[in-house]
Amino acid sequence: MAKSIQHALIVEDMASLAFNYAEQLKNEGFQVDIADDGEAAVQLLQSAKKPYSIVLLDLQLPDIDGLDLLQQHTAYLQNSSIVVVTADGSINRAIKAMQLGAYDFLVKPIASERLVTTARNASEKSQLVQEVEAVKHLRDRTHFHGFIGKSPQMQALYKAIENVADSNATIFITGESGTGKEVTAEAVHNQGKRAKGPFVAINCGAIPENLLESEIFGHLKGSFTGATSDRVGAALAAHGGTLFLDEICEMDIKLQVKLLRFLQTSTIQRVGSSRTEQVDVRVICATNCDPAVEVAEGRFREDLFYRLAVIPVEIPPLRERGRDIALIANEFLRRFSEEEDKPFQSLDSDATLALMDYVWPGNVRELQNRIRRAVVMNEGAILTSEMIGSLSGERSISDQSGQVENSVETGVSKILDNMSMDEVERYVVDRALMRENGNVPAAARALKLSPSTLYRKIDRWAS
Repeated sequence: MAKSIQHALIVEDMASLAFNYAEQLKNEGFQVDIADDGEAAVQLLQSAKKPYSIVLLDLQLPDIDGLDLLQQHTAYLQNSSIVVVTADGSINRAIKAMQLGAYDFLVKPIASERLVTTARNASEKSQLVQEVEAVKHLRDRTHFHGFIGKSPQMQALYKAIENVADSNATIFITGESGTGKEVTAEAVHNQGKRAKGPFVAINCGAIPENLLESEIFGHLKGSFTGATSDRVGAALAAHGGTLFLDEICEMDIKLQVKLLRFLQTSTIQRVGSSRTEQVDVRVICATNCDPAVEVAEGRFREDLFYRLAVIPVEIPPLRERGRDIALIANEFLRRFSEEEDKPFQSLDSDATLALMDYVWPGNVRELQNRIRRAVVMNEGAILTSEMIGSLSGERSISDQSGQVENSVETGVSKILDNMSMDEVERYVVDRALMRENGNVPAAARALKLSPSTLYRKIDRWAS
């Protein structure tokens, strides 16, 4: 694994010394910034994308004492290793610097070997601290932009959302009904640079086919029966923000052509208008279908699929999230108890076990409805399994695994019927790419192919 570049900040008002220190650190592979006073140092610390590995800080600065800078700006320095440099070698200042969090204390003039060794050790310590903080941050996240859950699957989803949030690339979200596809889209929007812009959602499956074009692109007065006034469509309403198209696979094939043109040109043409309008939106789509199957069966355009699935994101079903089921149930219990002015405080152990054993075909939405109904219909401090209602006779994870496997096998057989070998291969590759979030080398490993072979196949299909 390649070692990451370490960043150092040198805060020194004597230019000759600053450049001398910088050259020595650069020779050790550091990327170096220089500040000649406290104000410049604070500006660099505030604008840094991540904490400096090491800050070499002179105590005698023209505008502030180095110890005061340490004390006043701990928020920017807490994940950096501070090495204090001064001509004043008094033990009192050394102790004070250490008390304020300094890693080490060097007295001028500094031998080259001493500087390099201290910088290297300080950088390693800083890197370890930052890695521990990153792991702790991931481990401790049970809430994230409307999501509840700390399972590994959800931590991976949170990280994926953070990674793609600032991009303008289209995102294709897949997942079963009730898993939180719109929550995911809103999380991407709120996490990214478009958060201050509008978020506009359209459910393509809930709008009649003859009205969907108008809903997305707008229309002019009189362009069709019932168009009594001009209408700004969702795409224009989302200008500067995010347009979320849910259940995209329900869109009519003819309208898919217009959506593809919109994605390629960033322009819209309202129904009844001959004029195009420029629109700046980030498009996120979602479906609970398998888009590769929809493409294979001719219901979804292949070119549109590849244009939309630049960044595929798959949401795990609730049954695969383990203890998240109990976390979510207790959060719903708290929320609905407040709304209904009920005294419920927790679930009992039998209720928790019953909820965790159920397969949840309706996912989080089904769990939400079941807890809400139990709160509305019952009284007490503890929500019991009897209050939730019997799950007997319904599919459970523990006793229905064979039925689930048989169902999967039957579904696969139906998909493969009447498909050519090339179509089967393409379907398998598409599934692997979706599982690996578009990572071709990872998909190649899963398929036991070389990455170059997989790239050639993808290029052939795209041509």
